[in-house]
Amino acid sequence: MSEKLTLVSFDLCPYVQRAAIVLAEKGVPFERVDIDLDNKPEWFLAISPRGKVPLLKVGDDVLFESSAIVEYLDEVHEPRLHPQHPVTRARHRAWMEFGSAILGDIWTIETTTEQKAFDAAAAGLKDKFARIESELGDGPYFAGEAFTIVDAVFAPAFRYFDTFDQIAGLDTFESYPKVRKWREALARRPSVRNAVVPDYDARLRRFLHRKNGLLVRQPAAA
Repeated sequence: MSEKLTLVSFDLCPYVQRAAIVLAEKGVPFERVDIDLDNKPEWFLAISPRGKVPLLKVGDDVLFESSAIVEYLDEVHEPRLHPQHPVTRARHRAWMEFGSAILGDIWTIETTTEQKAFDAAAAGLKDKFARIESELGDGPYFAGEAFTIVDAVFAPAFRYFDTFDQIAGLDTFESYPKVRKWREALARRPSVRNAVVPDYDARLRRFLHRKNGLLVRQPAAA
């Protein structure tokens, strides 16, 4: 494919990271254009049906929704990151949706000022990662040796905890050694490391303090 690719993004968005990771894994050149979601430019609102990132401009066409973007990229660029077997591929797509549900709990952890909601989200995360623990094999990735789109979906979720763990002792992964191993393997992968700006941690901390939710008021991690 020869079309120019432009990824319209926001520096902290995990859905943008998914697309950036898949593009990097495939070695596809692209331009990245960051916008301010608190002050969305008119050109962006004109081409984004939901006013959200990511967008992928493919020549004159515009794709939206991260799942559609990564599926498109996997169809047109090698190497294929989805499994070949239809049932396995469908299961991977289901686990991608599971990863999106985890991001919902993370958003609550980041922003809520209500203790009941915070505790429910923290418990929900542990329950979800317990389910993933039972699904994982020997690793290092979700499906074993091969990096897949499921890995691209979960890597941005794990990245949050690099900061969360320094702020508060949530112990989300304490009982899940396979999940911890997976998280560590993803953190070492160049496509994952390079999917965010170098000062991502500082930007995330500023965001958390602006929200002033319960997370930043938790007892400091040991």
